[in-house]
Amino acid sequence: MKNWKPLGEILQQHCAVPAAAIEQALTAQQQSDLRLGELLIRAKAIDSATLAKALALQLDLPFCEQLTELAEDELLKLIPIAFAKEHHIFPIKRSEGHLKLATANPLDGRVLNDLTTLTRCQLDIVVASDEEILRAINRSYEQHAGKAQNVAEEISDSDDSGLPGKLEPADLLDASDEGPIIRFVNSMLTQAYKERASDIHIEPFETELVVRYRIDGILYEVLRPPAKAQASISSRVKIMSNLNIAEKRLPQDGRFGVRIAGKDVDVRVSTLPTAFGERIVLRLLDKSSNVLTLKEIGMGPELLQQVHGMIRKSHGIFLVTGPTGSGKTTTLYAALSLLNSREKNIITVEDPIEYQLDGVGQIQVNPKIELTFAAGLRSILRQDPDIIMVGEIRDTETAEIAVQSALTGHMVFSTLHTNDAAGALTRLVEMGIEPFLAASSIVGILAQRLVRNLCPHCREAYQPSPELLREAGLSQELPADGMLYRAVGCDQCMDIGYRGRSGIYELLTIDEKVRDLLLQNQDAGAIKRASVAAGMTSLREAGIVKALAGETSIEEILRVTQEET
Repeated sequence: MKNWKPLGEILQQHCAVPAAAIEQALTAQQQSDLRLGELLIRAKAIDSATLAKALALQLDLPFCEQLTELAEDELLKLIPIAFAKEHHIFPIKRSEGHLKLATANPLDGRVLNDLTTLTRCQLDIVVASDEEILRAINRSYEQHAGKAQNVAEEISDSDDSGLPGKLEPADLLDASDEGPIIRFVNSMLTQAYKERASDIHIEPFETELVVRYRIDGILYEVLRPPAKAQASISSRVKIMSNLNIAEKRLPQDGRFGVRIAGKDVDVRVSTLPTAFGERIVLRLLDKSSNVLTLKEIGMGPELLQQVHGMIRKSHGIFLVTGPTGSGKTTTLYAALSLLNSREKNIITVEDPIEYQLDGVGQIQVNPKIELTFAAGLRSILRQDPDIIMVGEIRDTETAEIAVQSALTGHMVFSTLHTNDAAGALTRLVEMGIEPFLAASSIVGILAQRLVRNLCPHCREAYQPSPELLREAGLSQELPADGMLYRAVGCDQCMDIGYRGRSGIYELLTIDEKVRDLLLQNQDAGAIKRASVAAGMTSLREAGIVKALAGETSIEEILRVTQEET
């Protein structure tokens, strides 16, 4: 090659890598089997994209910054995902005896020769970074992976339970040579993850087996495997979660971890005996996803400012309320992430621990050894904490310790199951907390719901009926800058019309008026009316604002705020 240059020289001239870093790597290379590029990446002098650019320049090959195409099905069948990942290759397209191939290591002649023999094609090489190739592999092989329904059809014609064999492949997308039951469970998990399901319900009935996914809070039926497979599917799930496969009379709880499309997913399993077999619910939690910020979960600028002021206080209780599945724990994690610093000692007691927070001590409740919320909270106080998070206030003992902790200089975060913010105050009093202690210890109460976001690709503007507007509390004349949309459904949202969720909130500030009403033992309705009169935005009003902004629909707001009617 006429213009061939050493890699170090290219990195200096075209990628602005310091000469000192290259010299250091060249010295290290004399005592190592690693190549110069790998040593520079390990020393964090360059990243994989920079190395890929430099190799493309050195070998006079095209550089591909982003692989957007999906590989053809025939190529995916020909080249196993494990081989592609191991050797950092991605087959892009084959035509007329040529195979366009992306690789992060164009100098690996052995692999390229093997591919030439395997595909009987001349290779047209492009260079891409390791990360980009891995993304393309996961995206294409996930698209190619068989749907659970296809595998379910195989089970109908097979007597093989598929239970023997290894527990799990390294990645579920690479599970191609297992028995039909194993492949069905793997496909079911893969499809659920791809469709953003939070839970999988496997429900046996007298003559059929139904599988439903919970997506954005709503259950959708997706599969009807043959009823004869129910016992085998149940056994397979139990094996994966280390449960007793012989015990079918008692409920069992377990968990297991899998890898789907390169992402670690934690799966919590609950089995329950019913008249027609064991009902199974699997909850999926993406361990690789980051904790959301308060802004990302749907808080507007004004509400953010108010919440920031409350959670940054040196002591007191900040409560988040709402029904199960309304995102209370996510909000508390977002608040803790904002406050997390080396100067703060933050300890939590949770059931279960949903996300790992760096720098935060997290305790898992375990009733079997009498580690309850109250016992955990009592122990936390001996650890000199600045901020405490209690997953839920369930009983009088926990409530009393939380209040005393707040009054003695600690900031306490927790949740309660009440319909609105005002209801949390009266619930604490019902638990036995003196009204004057509740009034002096609580700094704020945030009630919330999750509403589904309209799919931006297919939402449709329309004029709702007068009855619907009246039910929502709107006049028939909409604001000049407001437009209402409804759900339609398209390929982007699986024909549901909604994609993703965000929060609506009402924030109750404990002012003098609220304190007086609480001390007078007034009910939650009186406290709420006084707060709304003082400027508090109710859940219904917060939802209407989102609907007028085109983010969700009036029907969705009415669905999640039914108790306000």
